[in-house]
Amino acid sequence: MKNTTSPLFLLVILVSSLFSSCDFSEKGKTISTQIEQPITYEIPTPKTITEKESKRIYAECKMFYDTMLAPSGFNGGIIVAKGGNIIFEKYKGSINLNGVDSITASTPLHIASVSKTFTAMVILKLQEQGKLLITDTLTKFFPNFNYPGVTVKTLLNHRSGLPNYLYFMNDLGWNKDSIIENGDILQWLIEKKQAIKDIAAADTKFSYSNTNYALLALIIEKVTGKSYPEYLHKNIFGPLGMTNTFVHHRGDTMIRSKSFDWKGREMPDNNLDNVYGDKNIYSTVQDLLKWDRALTNNIFLNAKTLQTAYAPYSNEKPGIKNYGLGWRMNIYGEAKKIIFHNGWWHGNNAAFIRLPTEDATIICLSNRFARSVYSSKLLVNIFGNYFDAAEEDSENIVPSAIPEIFPNETKKNKGKRTEYDFSDRNKKETP
Repeated sequence: MKNTTSPLFLLVILVSSLFSSCDFSEKGKTISTQIEQPITYEIPTPKTITEKESKRIYAECKMFYDTMLAPSGFNGGIIVAKGGNIIFEKYKGSINLNGVDSITASTPLHIASVSKTFTAMVILKLQEQGKLLITDTLTKFFPNFNYPGVTVKTLLNHRSGLPNYLYFMNDLGWNKDSIIENGDILQWLIEKKQAIKDIAAADTKFSYSNTNYALLALIIEKVTGKSYPEYLHKNIFGPLGMTNTFVHHRGDTMIRSKSFDWKGREMPDNNLDNVYGDKNIYSTVQDLLKWDRALTNNIFLNAKTLQTAYAPYSNEKPGIKNYGLGWRMNIYGEAKKIIFHNGWWHGNNAAFIRLPTEDATIICLSNRFARSVYSSKLLVNIFGNYFDAAEEDSENIVPSAIPEIFPNETKKNKGKRTEYDFSDRNKKETP
């Protein structure tokens, strides 16, 4: 049978098929015609709790707040919740310590290293989506990265052996008047490896280093094609309704709260304040509770992935303390853990504590340094018999092994180190 289809008709079909496809090429560049659909997450209704239990928890939290937290110079917010029910919630102080602009439920405060929980969970989300493997070496993302054995996983669990950029950038002569970006850290690691001290072989020991999470933020950007702040906003903050949470970066328009030392003196920004991934998220206790709910209910990550996040990876030394993938933890047997992360940057300090067995959450943020913020960990005993407060050492209450203050920002008292002096870089660390 003779084919009667005209050449013009075939041309129309061909052009139509090209324009109906998802992508077309223009000068070698792929342009997507798909509209990116907004992500939405629905947090389940809080679980039922008896009035009797609620009153008991509230009374014990109030006693802690009245006797330990409020008198300590605390300037921020605290929430204690069970099963998603907010049982105790208090706010104290003002943004600038001058009695006006009171801190409220919608006041974003710097959460310091609690930011690492977001960075780590995004990496695991990308693995769930098949966009990377945590066993990938960094040369997959940065071909010139010349540190053998460093994988995404060793960044997550602080076993990469990479030194802390808070120190080596300064030691190698970075201009203190020049702002440091995440990419600068990567570049100096590559170009100045021979001059960098304290590099350890990968996966031989635990060594907490903010460098790890600055690099993880770069990997997120490399894999997603979006900036770290944009990706977190579109995939976590927005979908969870965390309306008062954002990543600070130079040039953004978000209003930031200032930070103050324990005497109420303002602590200015420095050239490290543009690095993110390890810090630089601002949030509220209410928003962080939404983050907790998304994790507890397997909304953002599935249960199997979270099991890997909450597993201990540094077992060289016996003890209850360990580090997972983005989380510190105290382990009291197979089914009983405190999953937490503390944070400290300038005068801001934060505690984000989760009890999976009891489904309880304790969140405390302050923009005026208050050691008592870390003491909020003592509240875990309201929900279960975890530890004797007298036996809980200061390293669990205060992250003394976390050098999150710029080395020059030290305070000395007649030659003796205080809690504000992080100049002792050789202190032995435990997870």
